[in-house]
Amino acid sequence: MEIYPKLIMDALSTVRYPGTGKNIVEMQMVEDDLRIAGMHVSFTLIFDKPTNPFLKSLVKAAEAAIHAFVSKDVEVEIKTKTLQAPRPDIPDLLPGVKNIIAVSSGKGGVGKSTVAANLAVALARMGHRVGLLDCDIFGPSAPKMLQIEDARPYSENIDGRDLIIPVEKYGIKVLSIGFFVDPDTPTLWRGGMASNALKQLIGDAQWGDLDYFILDTPPGTSDIHLTLVQTVPITGAVIVSTPQQVALADARKGINMYRNEKVDVPILGLVENMAWFTPAEHPEEKYFLFGRDGVKQLAETMQVPLLGQIPVVQSICENGDNGTPAALDPSSPTGQAFLQLAARVVTETDRRNLEKEKTRTVSVKS
Repeated sequence: MEIYPKLIMDALSTVRYPGTGKNIVEMQMVEDDLRIAGMHVSFTLIFDKPTNPFLKSLVKAAEAAIHAFVSKDVEVEIKTKTLQAPRPDIPDLLPGVKNIIAVSSGKGGVGKSTVAANLAVALARMGHRVGLLDCDIFGPSAPKMLQIEDARPYSENIDGRDLIIPVEKYGIKVLSIGFFVDPDTPTLWRGGMASNALKQLIGDAQWGDLDYFILDTPPGTSDIHLTLVQTVPITGAVIVSTPQQVALADARKGINMYRNEKVDVPILGLVENMAWFTPAEHPEEKYFLFGRDGVKQLAETMQVPLLGQIPVVQSICENGDNGTPAALDPSSPTGQAFLQLAARVVTETDRRNLEKEKTRTVSVKS
């Protein structure tokens, strides 16, 4: 049997790209390198990116089409190439980032995202290059906290890869799934979808050179935390809690998660949020609404530093709702507290880097 190019191309024209109604020939996915040597046929299929979800299935479909419409005796060799350069391997995913800080809490409602956003802003005000990634796929809050809810990040082709350009506000680079989904519609994704979305925000974005990359993680312990420690080498974790006993119990779990021998991420310290209430008209007064020094005592018990105590004042809630972080106003009690927190985080990060080896990504089987 004689095989000629038209036979092969006619066979490949029966292979349709899912969801488009077009075949791979008319979509110009077949490279101009078709070679026929007796019963051996070789060619290349072109895909937009290495993560194309239909890559493997289309290769199999192309081979099956040739066997069905030409001959089952044809030896088919199909190569693939992508128009977009592949994502770097995990060790080289963020080459320009010096320190990756995970801000975590054992439970929701303790102000973790408020602390993360203000820590990022305070670090930027100190002159550091800072990035903030909102890792809470199901409840993103960074867009509102930083008054960038209407932002729509775009992508640029950089060194052969289409990279998302983070939004810049208050001197920090920011990305959140909140930029890409309807804020009024719940995100109903399985764990794998959420993890893949997070990997894209990390690995397919142009973060550039950063001194501090702040990860605002979801509350509790979840697939997202596992994805983070498997994807990036976290320098250290900052645990946020209120002084309440129920919050402290969950904070202890958060500490133990990072201290797990398979994870082994250093704890930079604890932050006591809502440490006391101070009326704006009486800044010298303190009312301990949720208990006194609970996080301070936990820090002593767990032998980790207490990085700061953040008071409750009415303006901190208003600032969060208005998208103007308290750290922008160093004259306010909370602004001062966040700037002091940032300075302490810098100190503890420097100490950690002197005393310990760089954290590596981990392989944890769920």
